[in-house]
Amino acid sequence: MKTVVTGGAGFIGCHLVRRLLDQGREVVVADDFSRGDARRLREFSVDLDPRPVDLRDYHQTHEVIAGAQSVFHLAARVGSVEFLHGTDRAELVALQTNLVIDANVFRACLEHNVPTVVYASSVSVYPIAPQQSMGAVFAEDDAASVDPEGGYGWAKLMGEIQLRWMTGIRSGIARLFSVYGEGEEPDETSHVVPAIIRKVILTPRGDFPVWGDGTQTRDFLHVADAVEALIRLESAAAFPPVVVNIGSGAAVSVREVVDKIVQISGKDVRPVFLGSGHVGPRSRTADITRMKTILHWQPRVNLDDGLRRTYTWIEERLVQPLQP
Repeated sequence: MKTVVTGGAGFIGCHLVRRLLDQGREVVVADDFSRGDARRLREFSVDLDPRPVDLRDYHQTHEVIAGAQSVFHLAARVGSVEFLHGTDRAELVALQTNLVIDANVFRACLEHNVPTVVYASSVSVYPIAPQQSMGAVFAEDDAASVDPEGGYGWAKLMGEIQLRWMTGIRSGIARLFSVYGEGEEPDETSHVVPAIIRKVILTPRGDFPVWGDGTQTRDFLHVADAVEALIRLESAAAFPPVVVNIGSGAAVSVREVVDKIVQISGKDVRPVFLGSGHVGPRSRTADITRMKTILHWQPRVNLDDGLRRTYTWIEERLVQPLQP
């Protein structure tokens, strides 16, 4: 069974590839292998012979998807709040890049009659205004009010709409919340968990800066749980698409995460909350009722264990970088 994973050398993708290989599948990774992704794929999956694929090029996309029985479409321009939403140009690049990638992948799936597609969508499709108030919880039907978060959110929403018109293809749409874990590079494009861990590790003692006031909340989900949900969603795929939130269902403040990371480090360091900068929405949490019902599953990795595993991986990465 040929399974194509677009973005398969990325943070979530490399973990998904490993799980699929463990199931005995023939896995093809469709990725451009930028930013050291080939190295990460070797670390978490196997030493595949990576062949770069530019999914912005339809000819390359058409070739790599030929013969696939299943496609996990994870490839996208992703990153931190600053990286995706810091300027109007950043918003435009995220929108245009992701629209092109999605259009090429979905067109190729239609032309090759791929039976099943699992699409990595995002919490960003939900209306942004309610996310500026604390305690915002979103169920799948809440996306009916259209006001997604910037260019990235608009692109993901357009991806979902395309799948609803792809008659004959079973699909599952995974609205991923804040996925964290081993494998996300601790650099300027990182999300909140690796960014904070990086600061703690690189601060010998004393203060380190954190954007925002620490009260903003997120729904954190370890990458192992995200991968399990994606695989289960493949089995539940249907037409019209099955849409589920993929999250923990718990709202956790950034301050709580920072405190846990400092405790894990054992270092004499203290966060200084700057109260400004690009911190994104104030609050957003997944209603995971539908996920538990359809996937017959709920997350297994608790936050303390997940943060400890992530801290150890990033510490090894920063102290003893892997050779290319």
